[in-house]
Amino acid sequence: MKKQLFNTKYYTTEELKNCGFRKIGKNVKIHENINLVGIENISIGSNVRIDPYASIVASGPIHIGSFIHIGSYCSLIGAEGIFMDDFSGLSQGVKIYTKSDDYSGLHLTNPTVSNKYTNAQRGPVVLKKHVIIGSGTVILPGIEIGVGVSIGALSLVNRSLKEWGIYSGIPVKRLKNRSKNLLKLEKEFLEMVKED
Repeated sequence: MKKQLFNTKYYTTEELKNCGFRKIGKNVKIHENINLVGIENISIGSNVRIDPYASIVASGPIHIGSFIHIGSYCSLIGAEGIFMDDFSGLSQGVKIYTKSDDYSGLHLTNPTVSNKYTNAQRGPVVLKKHVIIGSGTVILPGIEIGVGVSIGALSLVNRSLKEWGIYSGIPVKRLKNRSKNLLKLEKEFLEMVKED
């Protein structure tokens, strides 16, 4: 018997069906080396892949739509809710926070302290359809990213973003409009998938 040197196992939909997800679709692949907390709060559509060393903490609802890829080393910290619409995706190392401490020094910080003494910023994060987030980007609480937005690597998203833009920077700035050609490609792709 040949010894396996590298760990490349993705759980299949069949293996994941009885794990306690709120909902799970078809053709879902989740690598065995990820951290999942609050699995009962996680809904996953169909045709989803989550790569190694991602961390998903769902003390609130996390909804992952269909045709979504979450790259290695991503963190989704979803106390207030994270919602990813179909065809959205996260490149490696993206961090999404739905709660962030007050760094001013006017309040205490960290989750071991009563809310009475903290002033955490809170709010759900919503990624609309066809949003793609570049590697190493950080998204802060209470953000909605509009349909068709792309965000360059190593960006800081500290405000909601209007649809069909290409954004980048710390903090992000709109650089130009993004092509809507992918809507035509989506339609063709879904027709092809339907035929299979």
